[in-house]
Amino acid sequence: MFAAIQIDKTDAGQTVSVTQIDEASLPEGDVTIDVAYSTLNYKDGLAITGKGPVVRKFPMVPGIDLVGTVRESSNADWKAGDTVVLNGWGVGETHWGGLGQVARLKGEWLVPLPAAFTPKQAMAIGTAGYTAALCVEAIVAAGVTPDKGDVLVTGATGGVGSVAVALLAKLGFTVVAATGKASEGEYLKQLGASAVIDRADLSAPGKPFQKERWAAVIDSVGSHTLANAVAATKYGGVVAACGLAQGADFPSSVMPFILRGVSLLGIDSVMAPKAKRLRAWERLARDLDPALLETIATEVGLGDAIEAAGALIDGKVRGRVLVDVNR
Repeated sequence: MFAAIQIDKTDAGQTVSVTQIDEASLPEGDVTIDVAYSTLNYKDGLAITGKGPVVRKFPMVPGIDLVGTVRESSNADWKAGDTVVLNGWGVGETHWGGLGQVARLKGEWLVPLPAAFTPKQAMAIGTAGYTAALCVEAIVAAGVTPDKGDVLVTGATGGVGSVAVALLAKLGFTVVAATGKASEGEYLKQLGASAVIDRADLSAPGKPFQKERWAAVIDSVGSHTLANAVAATKYGGVVAACGLAQGADFPSSVMPFILRGVSLLGIDSVMAPKAKRLRAWERLARDLDPALLETIATEVGLGDAIEAAGALIDGKVRGRVLVDVNR
Protein backbone atom coordinates (compact mmCIF):
# COMPACT_ATOMS: atom_id res chain seq x y z
CA MET A 1 0.00 0.00 0.00
CA PHE A 2 1.10 3.57 -0.61
CA ALA A 3 -0.31 7.04 0.08
CA ALA A 4 -1.48 9.17 -2.84
CA ILE A 5 -3.92 11.85 -3.84
CA GLN A 6 -6.72 10.22 -5.79
CA ILE A 7 -9.27 11.96 -7.98
CA ASP A 8 -12.47 10.10 -8.76
CA LYS A 9 -15.73 10.95 -10.46
CA THR A 10 -19.20 10.03 -9.27
CA ASP A 11 -22.70 11.00 -10.32
CA ALA A 12 -22.50 13.78 -7.73
CA GLY A 13 -19.27 15.18 -9.19
CA GLN A 14 -15.53 14.97 -8.61
CA THR A 15 -14.00 13.76 -5.34
CA VAL A 16 -10.42 14.30 -4.21
CA SER A 17 -8.72 12.77 -1.19
CA VAL A 18 -5.44 11.48 0.19
CA THR A 19 -5.87 7.73 0.44
CA GLN A 20 -4.04 4.40 0.64
CA ILE A 21 -3.77 2.54 -2.68
CA ASP A 22 -2.75 -1.06 -3.27
CA GLU A 23 0.40 -1.28 -5.40
CA ALA A 24 -1.34 -3.99 -7.40
CA SER A 25 -3.51 -1.19 -8.82
CA LEU A 26 -0.56 0.65 -10.38
CA PRO A 27 -0.88 1.14 -14.16
CA GLU A 28 1.26 -0.62 -16.74
CA GLY A 29 4.85 0.46 -17.20
CA ASP A 30 8.36 -0.96 -17.29
CA VAL A 31 9.85 1.13 -14.46
CA THR A 32 8.60 1.27 -10.85
CA ILE A 33 9.73 4.33 -8.90
CA ASP A 34 9.77 5.20 -5.22
CA VAL A 35 8.80 8.86 -5.46
CA ALA A 36 10.63 11.43 -3.34
CA TYR A 37 9.01 14.69 -4.46
CA SER A 38 6.40 15.98 -6.85
CA THR A 39 5.08 19.50 -7.37
CA LEU A 40 1.94 21.48 -8.07
CA ASN A 41 1.79 22.99 -11.53
CA TYR A 42 -1.10 25.00 -12.96
CA LYS A 43 -2.38 21.89 -14.71
CA ASP A 44 -2.29 19.97 -11.43
CA GLY A 45 -4.29 22.76 -9.80
CA LEU A 46 -6.93 22.52 -12.52
CA ALA A 47 -7.07 18.74 -12.14
CA ILE A 48 -7.37 18.70 -8.35
CA THR A 49 -9.91 21.53 -8.13
CA GLY A 50 -11.88 20.24 -11.12
CA LYS A 51 -11.76 23.69 -12.70
CA GLY A 52 -10.34 22.38 -15.96
CA PRO A 53 -10.89 19.17 -17.99
CA VAL A 54 -7.38 17.86 -17.32
CA VAL A 55 -8.16 14.37 -16.03
CA ARG A 56 -9.38 12.09 -18.78
CA LYS A 57 -9.43 8.79 -16.94
CA PHE A 58 -10.74 7.95 -13.47
CA PRO A 59 -9.67 7.18 -10.85
CA MET A 60 -6.50 9.27 -11.29
CA VAL A 61 -3.43 10.02 -9.23
CA PRO A 62 -2.55 13.58 -10.34
CA GLY A 63 0.91 15.11 -10.58
CA ILE A 64 2.50 15.81 -13.94
CA ASP A 65 6.04 15.51 -12.63
CA LEU A 66 8.14 13.64 -10.08
CA VAL A 67 11.63 12.73 -8.99
CA GLY A 68 12.47 9.42 -7.39
CA THR A 69 14.55 6.27 -7.25
CA VAL A 70 14.05 3.30 -9.53
CA ARG A 71 12.95 0.27 -7.53
CA GLU A 72 12.45 -2.16 -10.42
CA SER A 73 13.03 -1.88 -14.15
CA SER A 74 12.67 -4.07 -17.20
CA ASN A 75 13.76 -1.15 -19.39
CA ALA A 76 17.37 -1.38 -20.59
CA ASP A 77 17.99 2.32 -19.96
CA TRP A 78 17.31 2.17 -16.21
CA LYS A 79 18.34 0.01 -13.28
CA ALA A 80 17.41 -0.17 -9.61
CA GLY A 81 18.94 2.73 -7.71
CA ASP A 82 18.90 5.25 -10.58
CA THR A 83 17.47 8.66 -9.73
CA VAL A 84 15.11 9.86 -12.45
CA VAL A 85 12.93 12.83 -13.34
CA LEU A 86 9.56 12.75 -15.10
CA ASN A 87 7.81 15.74 -16.72
CA GLY A 88 4.61 15.48 -18.75
CA TRP A 89 3.83 12.67 -21.20
CA GLY A 90 0.17 12.75 -20.12
CA VAL A 91 1.04 11.62 -16.61
CA GLY A 92 -1.57 12.93 -14.18
CA GLU A 93 -4.03 13.13 -17.08
CA THR A 94 -4.33 9.65 -18.61
CA HIS A 95 -1.68 7.78 -16.57
CA TRP A 96 -1.22 7.87 -12.80
CA GLY A 97 1.20 10.61 -11.81
CA GLY A 98 3.59 11.85 -9.18
CA LEU A 99 1.39 12.87 -6.24
CA GLY A 100 1.82 9.49 -4.61
CA GLN A 101 4.62 7.56 -2.96
CA VAL A 102 5.00 5.03 -5.79
CA ALA A 103 4.69 5.40 -9.57
CA ARG A 104 4.92 2.98 -12.48
CA LEU A 105 5.92 4.59 -15.77
CA LYS A 106 7.39 3.96 -19.18
CA GLY A 107 11.16 4.20 -19.16
CA GLU A 108 11.16 6.24 -22.37
CA TRP A 109 9.46 9.08 -20.47
CA LEU A 110 12.31 9.48 -17.96
CA VAL A 111 15.49 11.54 -17.88
CA PRO A 112 18.34 11.27 -15.37
CA LEU A 113 18.51 13.69 -12.45
CA PRO A 114 21.14 16.30 -13.41
CA ALA A 115 24.19 16.12 -11.13
CA ALA A 116 23.84 19.84 -10.41
CA PHE A 117 20.61 19.31 -8.47
CA THR A 118 19.38 17.32 -5.51
CA PRO A 119 16.03 15.55 -5.93
CA LYS A 120 14.38 18.29 -3.88
CA GLN A 121 15.88 21.01 -6.09
CA ALA A 122 14.81 19.19 -9.26
CA MET A 123 11.18 19.35 -8.17
CA ALA A 124 11.52 22.92 -6.94
CA ILE A 125 12.17 23.45 -10.66
CA GLY A 126 9.60 20.90 -11.83
CA THR A 127 7.65 21.02 -15.06
CA ALA A 128 7.16 24.78 -14.76
CA GLY A 129 10.91 25.41 -14.60
CA TYR A 130 11.60 22.88 -17.32
CA THR A 131 9.02 24.66 -19.50
CA ALA A 132 10.72 27.99 -18.79
CA ALA A 133 14.00 26.46 -19.95
CA LEU A 134 12.34 25.27 -23.17
CA CYS A 135 11.15 28.85 -23.77
CA VAL A 136 14.62 30.29 -23.18
CA GLU A 137 16.12 27.64 -25.46
CA ALA A 138 13.68 28.66 -28.22
CA ILE A 139 14.44 32.37 -27.85
CA VAL A 140 18.21 31.84 -27.90
CA ALA A 141 17.98 29.45 -30.86
CA ALA A 142 16.01 32.11 -32.75
CA GLY A 143 18.98 34.45 -32.46
CA VAL A 144 17.75 36.85 -29.78
CA THR A 145 20.68 38.31 -27.86
CA PRO A 146 20.81 40.74 -24.91
CA ASP A 147 21.80 43.65 -27.14
CA LYS A 148 18.49 43.38 -29.05
CA GLY A 149 16.49 44.92 -26.19
CA ASP A 150 14.20 44.12 -23.29
CA VAL A 151 12.60 40.71 -22.79
CA LEU A 152 9.09 40.57 -21.29
CA VAL A 153 8.05 37.75 -18.98
CA THR A 154 4.32 37.57 -18.21
CA GLY A 155 2.87 35.76 -15.21
CA ALA A 156 6.24 36.46 -13.69
CA THR A 157 5.53 35.37 -10.12
CA GLY A 158 4.28 31.97 -11.28
CA GLY A 159 6.43 28.90 -11.63
CA VAL A 160 7.27 29.35 -15.32
CA GLY A 161 7.74 33.08 -14.95
CA SER A 162 9.97 32.92 -11.88
CA VAL A 163 12.43 30.48 -13.43
CA ALA A 164 12.31 32.30 -16.79
CA VAL A 165 13.27 35.59 -15.11
CA ALA A 166 16.20 33.93 -13.35
CA LEU A 167 17.48 32.16 -16.47
CA LEU A 168 17.21 35.23 -18.71
CA ALA A 169 18.95 37.46 -16.16
CA LYS A 170 21.81 34.96 -15.87
CA LEU A 171 22.24 35.15 -19.66
CA GLY A 172 22.54 38.94 -19.49
CA PHE A 173 19.09 39.93 -20.75
CA THR A 174 17.26 42.97 -19.42
CA VAL A 175 14.09 41.41 -18.07
CA VAL A 176 10.78 43.20 -17.60
CA ALA A 177 8.47 41.19 -15.35
CA ALA A 178 4.68 41.57 -15.54
CA THR A 179 2.67 40.64 -12.48
CA GLY A 180 -0.62 41.40 -10.78
CA LYS A 181 1.05 41.22 -7.38
CA ALA A 182 2.53 44.64 -6.68
CA SER A 183 3.92 43.39 -3.36
CA GLU A 184 6.20 40.92 -5.17
CA GLY A 185 8.38 43.47 -6.93
CA GLU A 186 11.32 42.85 -4.60
CA TYR A 187 11.03 39.09 -5.14
CA LEU A 188 11.18 39.52 -8.92
CA LYS A 189 14.16 41.86 -8.71
CA GLN A 190 15.91 39.33 -6.48
CA LEU A 191 15.46 36.81 -9.28
CA GLY A 192 17.01 39.25 -11.76
CA ALA A 193 14.21 41.41 -13.16
CA SER A 194 15.34 44.92 -14.10
CA ALA A 195 11.81 46.34 -14.04
CA VAL A 196 8.35 45.24 -12.91
CA ILE A 197 5.10 46.30 -14.61
CA ASP A 198 1.44 45.77 -13.72
CA ARG A 199 -0.19 42.95 -15.62
CA ALA A 200 -3.18 45.27 -16.10
CA ASP A 201 -1.05 47.08 -18.71
CA LEU A 202 -1.34 43.94 -20.85
CA SER A 203 -4.51 42.12 -19.83
CA ALA A 204 -7.18 44.39 -21.36
CA PRO A 205 -8.09 44.46 -25.07
CA GLY A 206 -5.52 46.54 -26.96
CA LYS A 207 -4.57 47.72 -30.41
CA PRO A 208 -3.35 44.93 -32.72
CA PHE A 209 -0.25 46.92 -33.68
CA GLN A 210 1.55 48.89 -30.96
CA LYS A 211 4.81 50.71 -30.29
CA GLU A 212 7.81 48.36 -30.39
CA ARG A 213 8.95 47.42 -26.87
CA TRP A 214 10.12 43.81 -26.63
CA ALA A 215 12.95 41.94 -28.33
CA ALA A 216 11.37 38.73 -27.03
CA VAL A 217 8.55 37.57 -24.79
CA ILE A 218 7.92 34.50 -22.63
CA ASP A 219 4.17 34.27 -22.08
CA SER A 220 2.34 31.82 -19.83
CA VAL A 221 -0.92 33.79 -19.77
CA GLY A 222 -2.49 33.76 -23.25
CA SER A 223 -5.57 35.73 -24.32
CA HIS A 224 -5.30 39.55 -24.41
CA THR A 225 -1.96 39.45 -22.58
CA LEU A 226 -0.37 37.42 -25.36
CA ALA A 227 -2.05 39.54 -28.03
CA ASN A 228 -0.71 42.77 -26.51
CA ALA A 229 2.74 41.28 -26.08
CA VAL A 230 2.86 40.25 -29.75
CA ALA A 231 1.55 43.67 -30.84
CA ALA A 232 4.46 45.40 -29.08
CA THR A 233 7.25 43.01 -30.10
CA LYS A 234 10.09 44.58 -32.09
CA TYR A 235 10.93 43.87 -35.70
CA GLY A 236 12.23 40.31 -35.99
CA GLY A 237 11.36 39.58 -32.39
CA VAL A 238 10.26 36.28 -30.91
CA VAL A 239 7.35 35.38 -28.63
CA ALA A 240 7.39 32.01 -26.84
CA ALA A 241 3.87 31.01 -25.76
CA CYS A 242 3.47 28.23 -23.21
CA GLY A 243 0.35 28.85 -21.13
CA LEU A 244 -3.24 30.05 -20.89
CA ALA A 245 -3.78 31.33 -17.35
CA GLN A 246 -5.91 34.22 -18.68
CA GLY A 247 -7.51 32.21 -21.47
CA ALA A 248 -6.98 30.04 -24.53
CA ASP A 249 -8.15 32.71 -26.98
CA PHE A 250 -5.76 34.87 -29.01
CA PRO A 251 -7.56 38.09 -30.04
CA SER A 252 -4.88 39.46 -32.34
CA SER A 253 -4.19 40.18 -36.00
CA VAL A 254 -1.60 39.12 -38.55
CA MET A 255 -0.03 42.59 -38.72
CA PRO A 256 2.88 42.01 -36.30
CA PHE A 257 3.79 38.87 -38.22
CA ILE A 258 3.70 40.28 -41.74
CA LEU A 259 4.83 43.87 -41.04
CA ARG A 260 7.48 43.24 -38.38
CA GLY A 261 8.41 39.62 -39.03
CA VAL A 262 7.52 38.65 -35.47
CA SER A 263 7.69 34.91 -34.74
CA LEU A 264 5.20 33.23 -32.41
CA LEU A 265 6.68 30.00 -31.10
CA GLY A 266 4.47 27.42 -29.41
CA ILE A 267 6.24 25.69 -26.53
CA ASP A 268 5.01 22.21 -25.65
CA SER A 269 6.49 20.58 -22.56
CA VAL A 270 4.22 17.53 -22.44
CA MET A 271 5.29 15.58 -25.53
CA ALA A 272 8.66 17.21 -26.21
CA PRO A 273 11.21 14.65 -27.47
CA LYS A 274 13.89 13.42 -25.12
CA ALA A 275 16.73 15.31 -26.81
CA LYS A 276 14.93 18.61 -26.28
CA ARG A 277 14.22 17.71 -22.64
CA LEU A 278 17.86 16.92 -22.00
CA ARG A 279 18.94 20.27 -23.49
CA ALA A 280 16.44 22.09 -21.27
CA TRP A 281 17.73 20.35 -18.14
CA GLU A 282 21.31 21.02 -19.22
CA ARG A 283 20.47 24.73 -19.45
CA LEU A 284 18.89 24.67 -16.01
CA ALA A 285 21.97 22.94 -14.59
CA ARG A 286 24.25 25.50 -16.24
CA ASP A 287 22.33 28.75 -15.82
CA LEU A 288 20.01 28.46 -12.81
CA ASP A 289 21.52 29.30 -9.43
CA PRO A 290 20.32 26.52 -7.07
CA ALA A 291 20.35 29.02 -4.20
CA LEU A 292 17.45 30.87 -5.85
CA LEU A 293 15.27 27.79 -5.49
CA GLU A 294 14.98 28.50 -1.76
CA THR A 295 13.31 31.78 -2.75
CA ILE A 296 11.19 30.35 -5.58
CA ALA A 297 9.80 27.22 -3.90
CA THR A 298 7.50 26.57 -0.95
CA GLU A 299 7.32 23.01 0.41
CA VAL A 300 4.17 21.22 1.54
CA GLY A 301 3.37 17.64 2.49
CA LEU A 302 1.04 15.37 0.57
CA GLY A 303 -1.75 16.09 3.03
CA ASP A 304 -1.57 19.84 2.35
CA ALA A 305 -1.33 19.59 -1.43
CA ILE A 306 -5.09 19.62 -2.09
CA GLU A 307 -5.54 22.93 -0.26
CA ALA A 308 -2.43 24.34 -1.95
CA ALA A 309 -3.85 23.41 -5.37
CA GLY A 310 -6.86 25.60 -4.69
CA ALA A 311 -4.63 28.49 -3.64
CA LEU A 312 -2.61 28.06 -6.83
CA ILE A 313 -5.68 28.36 -9.06
CA ASP A 314 -6.88 31.36 -7.03
CA GLY A 315 -3.61 33.18 -7.79
CA LYS A 316 -2.45 33.13 -4.18
CA VAL A 317 0.80 31.23 -4.76
CA ARG A 318 4.19 32.71 -5.58
CA GLY A 319 6.74 30.66 -7.47
CA ARG A 320 6.71 26.89 -7.09
CA VAL A 321 4.93 24.48 -4.74
CA LEU A 322 7.14 21.51 -3.89
CA VAL A 323 5.36 18.42 -2.54
CA ASP A 324 7.11 15.96 -0.24
CA VAL A 325 4.94 12.91 -0.94
CA ASN A 326 6.31 11.03 2.08
CA ARG A 327 4.94 13.40 4.71
